[in-house]
Amino acid sequence: MKIPRIVLAGASSGVGKTSITCSIIYALQKQGYSVQPFKVGPDYIDPSYLSSISKNETFNLDVWLMGKNHLLSSFISNSKSNVSVIEGVMGFYDGFRGDSNHASTHHVASITKSPVLLILDASKTARSIAATALGFQKFHKNSRIAGIILNKIGSKKHENLCRQALQKTKLPIVGVVPNDHSLSLESRHLGLFSTLDNKTLYNKIQKISKTISKNLDINQIIKILKNTSSLQKISKPSHKKPKTTIAVALDTSFNFYYQDNLESLRREGASLKFFSPVNDKKIPKCDGLYIGGGFPEILGSKLAKNQIMKKLVKNLAEDGIPIYAECGGLMYLTKSILSENKKYKMVGLFDAETSMTKRMKLNYTKGKINRSIISEKPHSIQGHEFRLIQYNSLASYGHLYFDSSNYAKIFVKNCIKYSRC
Repeated sequence: MKIPRIVLAGASSGVGKTSITCSIIYALQKQGYSVQPFKVGPDYIDPSYLSSISKNETFNLDVWLMGKNHLLSSFISNSKSNVSVIEGVMGFYDGFRGDSNHASTHHVASITKSPVLLILDASKTARSIAATALGFQKFHKNSRIAGIILNKIGSKKHENLCRQALQKTKLPIVGVVPNDHSLSLESRHLGLFSTLDNKTLYNKIQKISKTISKNLDINQIIKILKNTSSLQKISKPSHKKPKTTIAVALDTSFNFYYQDNLESLRREGASLKFFSPVNDKKIPKCDGLYIGGGFPEILGSKLAKNQIMKKLVKNLAEDGIPIYAECGGLMYLTKSILSENKKYKMVGLFDAETSMTKRMKLNYTKGKINRSIISEKPHSIQGHEFRLIQYNSLASYGHLYFDSSNYAKIFVKNCIKYSRC
């Protein structure tokens, strides 16, 4: 398959990858292209920015969770638009280990055979930026770097100094973005803020993308992304006819989902209906619940006040309905959430309390899972960061990639079983 594609990589975190990726998507759309976005790594928030600007759901590409074959399969099968744009994670070569390229942005670029645009923060450098660029270019025998974007340029003189220095790389400079604080996206403890139901943030993304796009050589970028080799066409797994309904929590508190996980549930015969634990007073008629991650502590007061929803969830759990909850979903199912010295009462399904600390940890993790609603026999699991089981409910602080095993198949099977009780 011929898939025009590009990877946006950074020398480090915080160089403006998300803002510039959104701007490239915006510029491509203005040229008449439809764009399918992807995000490297286990990120949930950056994808919402890419989705908001592209109007297409963003898929994660995480080698550690998915494995090389599943990652490539997901990329090929979901590249349905004219162009695929992949935003990298952290620094270009940062991955699972310090002595390995595994799970880095470069690893994903190599698997997908994609050209790379390297984003460099030029705010505190001039000629020395060439040393940085040459280091990234020569660090790996095939860096795949095909162009450079300079971010936070202070003046025309500053730009000229950087351009002169970068001639040694023999790489085209396809973007020069001015040093303007208004072109930055605000962050919180796990990254950027979610765009879900946030019109102010959505409008800001649009404004930033429009402004930055004027500083990009979009014709040169198009030339680079079209200069790609073909990828082997894959056969898509067939979808089973819907046999059960799973209600999925989706609102400003719960919106951390891998799009592939939702698709795998549909593929296995589940019809998905969405509801809001924050605002709704009822749950769609269903045979299973999926409560994903998010920031329940941010809207802890509203979640606590929705007594009807909390009671409905607990009653369904006590009735034996299969419930799978991750991260924020686990927090919601405990007795309470303590955040900034305020305690909010939650569902109370699990005899535990959640306490938010100032130090947040984001990491990959390995564990073991016994027989449960998503597993029929004990085996090892890979996710990113205990598990609690009560009735037919499984809650974990880690996130799983369903297709790394047959989790979706078994969960749907248990939902069908419940519907027949």
